[in-house]
Amino acid sequence: MSTTQIISPARVMLRLELADALRSRWALFTGGVYAVVFGLFIWLGLRESTVLGFTGLSRVILNVSNAVVLAVPLVALVATSQTVVRARHSGFFELMLTQPVRRSDWFYGAVLSRLVVVIGPLVALLLLAWTAGLAAGRGDAALVSVLLRSLAVTVSLAWAFLGVGFYISTVARTAERATVLALLAWLTASALHDFALIGVLLKWKLPPMTVFGLAAANPVEAARIAILGAIDPELSVLGPVGFWLANTLGPRGAVAVGVLWPLALGTLALHRAERRLSGSDLVG
Repeated sequence: MSTTQIISPARVMLRLELADALRSRWALFTGGVYAVVFGLFIWLGLRESTVLGFTGLSRVILNVSNAVVLAVPLVALVATSQTVVRARHSGFFELMLTQPVRRSDWFYGAVLSRLVVVIGPLVALLLLAWTAGLAAGRGDAALVSVLLRSLAVTVSLAWAFLGVGFYISTVARTAERATVLALLAWLTASALHDFALIGVLLKWKLPPMTVFGLAAANPVEAARIAILGAIDPELSVLGPVGFWLANTLGPRGAVAVGVLWPLALGTLALHRAERRLSGSDLVG
């Protein structure tokens, strides 16, 4: 049996998309963004700390959570929002339609390649942080638990915005419109969502469950709560809101919301994007 018969079209598309991502140095770009943003937030967290102990570590986790909810969605949206639009206008789809390849083969190959590019550098940085913790004498089970929870939350958050980015790319007809929609999605999730909730609270008197439900609907807020719960189970850094969430959800509930909801949102968005791509004109 020949090699062409063994390798499936989906694997061929995955290898093609990975090679294209590596050739365009996307991995270096995402790694550089993560290193700069995470390094800046960690430095700010330890700038006023004179003791390497729980206080320093808690400040680091607090600032890392802020870095995650800013950097990961932005990188995921930038890496995906132009994918379908660029393939449509560059003539790639015209060439693909002449090959024995289904649209879903290319789509899921592109999804997996972007996931590797977005998550790969982040995994490397977390392993580097774990190595640094071992060298500093903090390679205990608590640090490993924090790293594993942070990795699970960031992977689910990246998956959510990968789905949103691909959906934007299938909806937008031009590269400019895709860029604007991606920036609006990032601003809404990372910045404007909090201001919108504050405005709702000032305008109407809503029950706490409704307000927290609206906040949890944002995958960024769910991820932040899950990461903070790794170092502060009582969520005291959030004040009375944190105590209410800790008593209502519990440690496992916070992790479940922070991991499962972004995964579900990303899966739904990818499903809608794949359905839209399968039924649309790829050459138009």
